[in-house]
Parts: sequence; C-alpha cells; structure tokens
Amino acid sequence: QVQVVESGGGSVQAGGSLRLSCAVSGYSDSKYALGWFRQVPGKEREGVAGIGRDGSTAYADPVKGRFTISKDNAKNTLYLQMNSLKPEDTAMYYCATDLWVDSLMDPADFAYWGQGIQVTVSS
Repeated sequence: QVQVVESGGGSVQAGGSLRLSCAVSGYSDSKYALGWFRQVPGKEREGVAGIGRDGSTAYADPVKGRFTISKDNAKNTLYLQMNSLKPEDTAMYYCATDLWVDSLMDPADFAYWGQGIQVTVSS
C-alpha cells in the first residue's frame, strides 16, 4: 500500500520562502514518479513540479526560477523549496506519486495522493 504524507507549508509574506516535504512509503525501490500539484477553490488542480523515474524534472512556467523540486532517495522523501513567494502561490498543495506517468504535470496520471497542505502568501 503506497502512502503519501505531506508536511511543511503555512503562512508567509510575499517574497518569503517555504519548504514542503512529502514522505512516500510502500514502494519496493526508488524508481517512481513524484509530483507537486496545487489547487485553489473553484479551479482545477494544476501541476507545479515533478520528478520522473529517471530523475528528470519539470516545472510549471509560473514557478520556474523560484521553486526547486528535489528527492532524497535514502529517506524516500520529496521536497519543494519555494522562494520568492507571491500571493498567487496561495493554494492547497498536494504531493502525488505513481510508478509510471506520461506527464509529470497532469494530475490524472497519478494514482496516489497525500491529504494536501495549505500554503498562504500574504501581500
């Protein structure tokens, strides 16, 4: 049973930084895809950043240059370092994983999800 648990997040002023963590368990090895997604009320969930089975990364245009995704294979933990935060980054952030995905930015490709964690950026 694959389990995904997010931590971190909270409230910060614009220009500040936060780091999200995502602990993954239930896989037999470290070859799986991981992604961060976010959602605001009334809008569809959107991809933020992802890491593929081969370690390749992808970022959504609005976060390029500000967010960094990384993975610690020894700890089976995914991170999202968020710098230069903007009020429009305010959302519920979700971590997701699956063995194989066609797109790291498409939430429909991921089967296993965390409960979500709130990030609020004030101006």
